[in-house]
Amino acid sequence: MDILVDLNDLAIGRLVVGPLGNNAYVVTSSGESVIIDAAAEANELLKAADGLGVRAVLTTHGHQDHIGAAQKVTDSLKAPFRLHPDDSHIAGLEPDEPLRHGEIIKLGTRRIRVLHTPGHTPGSVCFLIDHHLFSGDTLFPGGPGATRFPYSDFDQIMASLDDHLFTLDDTTIIYPGHGASTTIGAERPHIEEWRTRRW
Repeated sequence: MDILVDLNDLAIGRLVVGPLGNNAYVVTSSGESVIIDAAAEANELLKAADGLGVRAVLTTHGHQDHIGAAQKVTDSLKAPFRLHPDDSHIAGLEPDEPLRHGEIIKLGTRRIRVLHTPGHTPGSVCFLIDHHLFSGDTLFPGGPGATRFPYSDFDQIMASLDDHLFTLDDTTIIYPGHGASTTIGAERPHIEEWRTRRW
């Protein structure tokens, strides 16, 4: 596991798993952890999370490449599978505890805020911890996530970016569902370009 952040009361680790190179994150604060997107390679995720007090598996959206290991991981850790209910039909799984927009999830000394950001899927969410944003497939370096899938909508994903993500400070670090990290400030100048090209 690559350690991206290592502070006194916050650690962020990333594993790249599965055939599509999904980012799975382990976020820890003061002896409590969550896994964000148990995408694939359940045994590797379980090894990375061993002894970290995993309280939940948080899921950015219901596409299969983001939930492939969720069942095994949640069963093994006795931790709830959390997903926005609008993506249950895509995932083929009902969440143990549904995610809601604006919900605050306590993690050690930190707080995770849930942002409902539909467009890539109806139930896509992002997770914000201070200036760390886990964007799933809502935002990548270079633009929003794909909207060529069933139930996707380009105008909706752009509205999600306008209303929720680009209201954040430029220093906010974006940890996407695939690929390298970026910042809100690095992506902000390109919004109108994305809107014009419509992908």
